[in-house]
Amino acid sequence: MASQNKLQIIRWAVIITSFIIVALILWNTYDFFQKFKTEERAKMEVLAKAYERLSSVDLDTEISLESKIIGNNHNIPMIITSEKDSITEWSNLDIDKAKNSKFLLKQLSIMKNQNNPITVSYLSNNENITLNIYYRDSDLLTKLKYYPVALILILVLFASVIYLFFKSNKVAEQNRLWTGMAKETAHQIGTPLSSLLGWIEILRLENTDENTVKEIENDVFRLNTIAERFSKIGSIPKLKPLDIIYVTSSSFDYLKSRSSKQVEFNFEAPEKEILVNINLQLFSWVIENLVKNAIDAMEGKGKIALAISETEKNVTITISDTGKGIPKNLQQKIFSPGYTTKKRGWGLGLSLAKRIIEDYHNGKISVQKSEINKGTTFSIRLKK
Repeated sequence: MASQNKLQIIRWAVIITSFIIVALILWNTYDFFQKFKTEERAKMEVLAKAYERLSSVDLDTEISLESKIIGNNHNIPMIITSEKDSITEWSNLDIDKAKNSKFLLKQLSIMKNQNNPITVSYLSNNENITLNIYYRDSDLLTKLKYYPVALILILVLFASVIYLFFKSNKVAEQNRLWTGMAKETAHQIGTPLSSLLGWIEILRLENTDENTVKEIENDVFRLNTIAERFSKIGSIPKLKPLDIIYVTSSSFDYLKSRSSKQVEFNFEAPEKEILVNINLQLFSWVIENLVKNAIDAMEGKGKIALAISETEKNVTITISDTGKGIPKNLQQKIFSPGYTTKKRGWGLGLSLAKRIIEDYHNGKISVQKSEINKGTTFSIRLKK
């Protein structure tokens, strides 16, 4: 227990430390972004001053510095407009696209949304000229703006991989635990079973009522079947072609003979063999689990209907009850290991059923339909 608590503390320490590191990286990135944006604004203001001075002088000897300042802007896209907002000049935009007036108007709209314009006023030929310089963030600043988003996505992806890794390890560990417990259970059941078979022979020698002996023998064989089921957990079972109707009806009839008379059982199937590759012990386990769940859902009173139908390639088994039903938001969760709505039980029945049908038999098991206080229908589909 102490080692588990220590591991839990370390885990939370790592999570909190990672969160603090990420927060610091994001804050520093934001701070750098703001400083970079301020610097770009300052550059544009200097450029505007140079543009204003350049427009107000005539001598070439006096404009070398201003020309150099304007010419050094190679990375900040800009558009200059007149007082009436008509575009007069532009720079650092795609030359081919800028030939299209719609493209320029779109860029101008982006610039207006990103930054306030810088106004330039100067006197030319005794006329007061006013221009607006619009600009948008440079490509480098734009990339920097999306850097935190990319960082968060990478961290989320990394965290998801770690989570899935630990989850798969935990599931694998649980599977090994359940497999070991199941095989040990099968081993423990084997010893008294051998003894019970001997006692049955003694009862026959003592001329005990044959019907009584036969019922005891059936239950002993039943225990042997359960032991075989547990012994197969964790290993790949052997499948062989069997009549799905006979196998299903045998499991159905066994529970019918041992259930309350207040439960009405109904079985419908074609009057012929339908061969399907199955494992007898495991498949009958699924049928019994579903029928038992149906009886529990009806609290020992109601109707259970099992129907078998076929198509050219598949066979479908439906098990319906008139129980309390399953809410829609729980219809997927019920197949998860450990999930149960019962006060007793470990929530393994439907999980095992799903694994047996889908992993071992390459079939499909699902809740076909369910209505609260009206009942539920489970569906199993297998290839013929």
